[in-house]
Amino acid sequence: MSHQKSRRAFLGQSAALSAGVWLGTSLKSSTRASALQSLSAACIGVGGKGSSDTSQIAEQGVNIVGLCDVDGRTLKKKGREFRDAEQFQDFREMLDKLGDKVDIVTVSTPDHTHAVAAVRAMKMKKHVYCQKPLTWSIGEARLMRETAEKMGVVTQMGNQGTSENGLREAVEVIRAGTIGDVREVHVWTNRPIWPQGAGRPEGSDPIPEELDWDSWIGPAPMRPYKGEKTYHSFNWRGWIDFGTGALGDMACHTTNMPVMALKLWDPIAVTALKNSGIVDNEQYPSNSTLKFEFPERDGLAATDFYWYDGGNLPADEILDQLPESFQEKIAAQKSGKIRTSGAVVIGSEGVIFSKNDYGAEYELIRNGKPTKDFELPERSLPRVPYEGLTDERQKWEFVKSITGEHQPGTMSNFGYAGRLTETMLVGILALRGEVGKRLEWNAEKLQCTNVPSANQFVQREYRDGWTL
Repeated sequence: MSHQKSRRAFLGQSAALSAGVWLGTSLKSSTRASALQSLSAACIGVGGKGSSDTSQIAEQGVNIVGLCDVDGRTLKKKGREFRDAEQFQDFREMLDKLGDKVDIVTVSTPDHTHAVAAVRAMKMKKHVYCQKPLTWSIGEARLMRETAEKMGVVTQMGNQGTSENGLREAVEVIRAGTIGDVREVHVWTNRPIWPQGAGRPEGSDPIPEELDWDSWIGPAPMRPYKGEKTYHSFNWRGWIDFGTGALGDMACHTTNMPVMALKLWDPIAVTALKNSGIVDNEQYPSNSTLKFEFPERDGLAATDFYWYDGGNLPADEILDQLPESFQEKIAAQKSGKIRTSGAVVIGSEGVIFSKNDYGAEYELIRNGKPTKDFELPERSLPRVPYEGLTDERQKWEFVKSITGEHQPGTMSNFGYAGRLTETMLVGILALRGEVGKRLEWNAEKLQCTNVPSANQFVQREYRDGWTL
């Protein structure tokens, strides 16, 4: 590259990849980019998953210039790692001040603030890495997808299994027809591992001096602070105002492989087959089983997709097809021991089973037995040519797509991730309704056509001061 080229020109170009990369050439590098190639990032939410997101972006040669977290204790801790980064507790202030100094914004906050932060950043032409699920509401997911396309920025959602070769291979195997026509998919999770199925606690507690409670609440309705860990810093996932429950937490991981392989988006109906109930409109059910219906699409057979959480499992005739070693774990779960997670894709000529939360490992099962005696289809999806942990591979793909060094771009970009999130969040509508009530869904219009009362949950009005 000529040194006469500007940094902006560099960021906009796409460098050609060699054939060696496509064949799986391994790369292992955390070297810093040159001054001309250097990227800068502002990171929103730097505790928990946000801590590793921030560090892993930096490991790819990105300069961290801004750190934001509503909890001053978390901010101070992460600031020790990035001593030159400016610190903020309100991301709006950070983006206003550092907007012209950053190329990348990471969003690793509770679900309810993903959209307000990410849309603001994308409108400023920033490339965005956002944790899963992409958004709190269906309407926000559609807006995120449309904004990313309009602004032309590089985006990636944090369902890191997307960057694993095993997931991409499983997608190719299913798409190639190796297991025949697929009419059923079953996915279950060991979540929730936080409180769900209760009401709001009474009273209030003093807000810790280090916590900006107003910024933590963000666009959601204001409520009193109540004790460490009631909402902040982890148990927010179970609360309707802030999280998306077990479905939102894990479906973007565990359903990712079958959704991608079978184009399972835009369901025509969803039904809560089991639902322990939402208490006082506060917390998600402690357990649920959902059925999503997908019509024929692009030559694929109509497919029913079943989701299970809170210890619920598929029927025994489904589980009996799985490897004996895994059936032992199922038996242990049924006896009250540790819960399992899994994904089963049932075809007319076989079954694909993944026991990996990310879909990164899979087995082909025929006649009730795992088999390796099958021919892999020709590769149709790019591989990530970087050796590292799953999270690191996802960050590599994101950063190198920005610099143009990974020409295929990010696979879990907001165009795909937005559709995946929309699909899963339609299930939230069923959780808010009656057990056994089939909700008919018009994905184009984002409307429940037979239960109009469900449409109030497609999106919500934001609290004053918080806008998209």
